[in-house]
Amino acid sequence: MRERWFGASGRRVPEMVVEGDTAVPLEEALVVDGVEDVDALAAAHREGRPVVVRCADEPAVRGALARPEVSCVLVPAARTDLLELDLRRLTYG
Repeated sequence: MRERWFGASGRRVPEMVVEGDTAVPLEEALVVDGVEDVDALAAAHREGRPVVVRCADEPAVRGALARPEVSCVLVPAARTDLLELDLRRLTYG
């Protein structure tokens, strides 16, 4: 399982989890439904606040994890198949 830094907390979390997984403490994070608001992502990053993105399909997961500000992606329980994505292959071929 790949991990990412959880903001400036000094902790690492899984890069993708099913929504509701307690491995990712959402109360500490900026939780968004997409990465379109780059100003909000940048502000959270500057503050050291973790960014968590809800994603329901492969393009959304790829787009979210391409952003350096994003700590983790949440996928719906109905889309656990997204946890199996080979992001290295999707990104680099």
